[in-house]
Amino acid sequence: MLLEQYGGCQISTGDILRKAIAEQTALGKEAGEYVKRGALVPDNLIVNLVAERLKEPDCEHGFILDGFPRTIPQAESLDRILNKSGQNLNRVLSVQVPKNVIIERLAGRRTCRSCGALAHVIFDPPKRNGICDRCGGELYQREDDREATVAHRLEVYETQTAPLIDYYRQRGVLTEIDGVGNIEEIRRRIGKSLGDAAK
Repeated sequence: MLLEQYGGCQISTGDILRKAIAEQTALGKEAGEYVKRGALVPDNLIVNLVAERLKEPDCEHGFILDGFPRTIPQAESLDRILNKSGQNLNRVLSVQVPKNVIIERLAGRRTCRSCGALAHVIFDPPKRNGICDRCGGELYQREDDREATVAHRLEVYETQTAPLIDYYRQRGVLTEIDGVGNIEEIRRRIGKSLGDAAK
């Protein structure tokens, strides 16, 4: 929705990693072990992925980073990458959601093995249980969406990612968004907070 409104490209480290894992690339094999445990993939691997992606032509007119940075060292590396290219971050959004809601959202998510479409057992259930509405493929629960893995990811977030809130607040680019509600409500809050900053 934000790409449609503002343009640019989306860089999702999660999507990049899942693709590498599915294709069993060298990076995918290495990263897969961390993902299975709900641990963060080492900074150097993620930073290199993002740096390469930012060089692609569709990122020339802006970008949305999704799931990156997740640690202070990643943020510092991003600062260096952007400084070299004469770019900067207009805004950093922190979508605030209570822990129990995060677990409910992620643990209920199902992914199609064939086309990658998402469904949710509570919020967006498929018409037929376990079958993708889009292509008829099998829906499954990703390893990193299992409740125990999600709970561990939240612990990792508190120790390694939460400090980024102060890091970006001190730089005057942080906006905190209430992430409870439906997708359209949250999109409107984000759009209102961005105003002209993302244009």
